[in-house]
Amino acid sequence: MDIELIKRMMDACYQGKRIRDMLPPLPDGVASSYIQYLDIIEKLEKQGIQVKVSDVSDALSLPRPGVTRTVKDMEAKGYVKKFASAEDGRVTYLTVTETGKAFRRSTINSTLRSCLVM
Repeated sequence: MDIELIKRMMDACYQGKRIRDMLPPLPDGVASSYIQYLDIIEKLEKQGIQVKVSDVSDALSLPRPGVTRTVKDMEAKGYVKKFASAEDGRVTYLTVTETGKAFRRSTINSTLRSCLVM
């Protein structure tokens, strides 16, 4: 990796932070990663996949323990629901709740509206 590539990467990170700072704030206790998780879970469900934590982890290239913690927080807030497999009770699946779908829609809509005003 040469110095120019490193400079371009740093500039991209700076620009990304500036853009993120312009977006509307999320509710207290809600991480921006929740939106990515909800997107991935819904996308996989639309493909007919019963989603597991490992599927989210693989899709986002994140370590499973971190995904597990985030999913636990999202479940506590009512955005996702975990349920055991009927065939093998050791396997746990995830699904987006109506609250999670509404949160995702409202967040995307408010973000898009704020981008149009800029």
